[in-house]
Amino acid sequence: MRNKLNELGVLTIGNYDHVISFSHVNGYWRPLETAQPVHGTKHKINFGVECKMEFRCPYEYITKVNKIIKKYHPYEEPVIYIHPLLI
Repeated sequence: MRNKLNELGVLTIGNYDHVISFSHVNGYWRPLETAQPVHGTKHKINFGVECKMEFRCPYEYITKVNKIIKKYHPYEEPVIYIHPLLI
């Protein structure tokens, strides 16, 4: 996924590319009846170590970035937060 985002050009800042941060976090989820979980058991609260990605993305690329994440993310429902930054 990182490579695809970099190919799109959103991970380039100045003279650097692949500018992205990863954090390992503890995640919790409970798959409901119609879920197709990659990990965990339906109707039970599951937990595990997850990877959170953070990167800067120009507004005009948000739709393309969402498509890349949904295509390459290993889980059924990726969580995507977009925080506008005023610079």
